[in-house]
Amino acid sequence: MACRPTFYRIYKKKSTEGFQAVPYVVALFSAMLWIYYAFLKSDAYLLITINSIGCVIETVYITMFMAYATRKARVQTAKLLLLLNLGLFCLILLLTLLLAKGPSRVRILGWVCVAFATISFAAPLSIMRLVIRTKSVEFMPFYLSFFLTLSAVAWFCYGLLLKDLYVALPNVLGFAFGLAQMLLYVIYKNTKKVVSTEQKLPEQLLDMVNLGSNGTENNIVVVVEEGKLGEQTCKNAKSTIEEMKEAERVNASKA
Repeated sequence: MACRPTFYRIYKKKSTEGFQAVPYVVALFSAMLWIYYAFLKSDAYLLITINSIGCVIETVYITMFMAYATRKARVQTAKLLLLLNLGLFCLILLLTLLLAKGPSRVRILGWVCVAFATISFAAPLSIMRLVIRTKSVEFMPFYLSFFLTLSAVAWFCYGLLLKDLYVALPNVLGFAFGLAQMLLYVIYKNTKKVVSTEQKLPEQLLDMVNLGSNGTENNIVVVVEEGKLGEQTCKNAKSTIEEMKEAERVNASKA
């Protein structure tokens, strides 16, 4: 639920901006695996409960993301969903049911859950890279990092008390990644926000010039992609403005 402010912003702006779907897709996949693991174990009702709720919430998030994302981002998210949440999950389900039995099945699935829970915790690394590159925390929600850390501590203690290594182990990394994200937030929270265009939209990578009603320069929008200024775009924009000004001078002299 910590992601509510993020998706409220997406809903209000009708755009996913610089947010990414990877953490939510991976979190959904991880929740699906933990539900399967919990069904194989006995007395794992808490794992079933929280991960069932997690599946519903992550599905809502992903649906909203795809509703407001660019076409390219939607295609990438759909491919990731098909690869992880359908293809890989079904493969793991079939292999563990056909090739393993009893305690060995639980053990194998436990290590698979550890691996993908770790990936789930590491999924925000791409956002952390963006924060470091842009020196802006605009697209790394603080509450998501904060509750990720608290959740990791709680589930580590739960796994430790139940002597369930598969639950406790990945939350050590979850705690470390959560702390790293909050540290980045503290470092960059007071820096000026970087305004970037949606680099996921090829159709938006155009030369754009906004002109005042009298033909004078109002502002120039320069495309930013992967941290590089669109120099040719800037030149084209300035050239267009100069032509408009020259045409205005000619019309004024004729008048």
